[in-house]
Amino acid sequence: MVYEIAGLRVFLKNEYEFTTRLCRAYLSKDQCSPVDISVSASEEDIAEEKALTPNNSDGYIENVCLYRNLCREMPVFNRFLLHSSVIEYKGNGYAFLGRSGTGKSTHTNLWCKYVDNVKIINGDKPILEIRDGNVIAYGTPWMGKEGLGCNQSVPLKGLCFLQQAKYNEILPLSIKETVHCVFPQILNPIKQDSAEKTLELVDVLVRKTPSYLLKCTISQEAVACSFEAMTGEKYTFKEV
Repeated sequence: MVYEIAGLRVFLKNEYEFTTRLCRAYLSKDQCSPVDISVSASEEDIAEEKALTPNNSDGYIENVCLYRNLCREMPVFNRFLLHSSVIEYKGNGYAFLGRSGTGKSTHTNLWCKYVDNVKIINGDKPILEIRDGNVIAYGTPWMGKEGLGCNQSVPLKGLCFLQQAKYNEILPLSIKETVHCVFPQILNPIKQDSAEKTLELVDVLVRKTPSYLLKCTISQEAVACSFEAMTGEKYTFKEV
């Protein structure tokens, strides 16, 4: 089937219903026009993934391979995967990043709880596009285990790297510091030309997007720190 993903027409050649169900909100009404990308999962892809995660279903494993292969084709279209949780507030996007277990989903959910009019664009695996020097974040069908997100895009205005702590403090990051933090959250393409293109795109990302390190607890105070730094607005505490 043909899907509209990250502003591109994508043909996914899947054998299992897992992918069809997962991507149904992105299904294109036009199944006949040419596509930008055609993606499949080879037997070798599936065998390698199955060796790493033998307890997952065949449909899930195929789906993981399809998205990985899709993301490896994205750089030629000025796009790349950034492992993060992206929310939208007043028309702007803000991404929360960190190693697994650092609390991306938790902090995102706290924003939804303590800030009015917040929407989750993608809870785990959004696609970023560099367009005319600006950064656009897209929701995708691949949203993490919580399945939080929507089929929308938003201009990205901030990166917030999370670090668990017993206090709340947010610090601006230099470009060099941001590069060091962001690369572990990117899928590196196999092809040299795609890898080089990804480096160019990441360079624009880190130069154009204000970045912060948030040392935080699980609290409304942590939300206030990241909210005020990234939006420039004064946070008003609220009871829930």
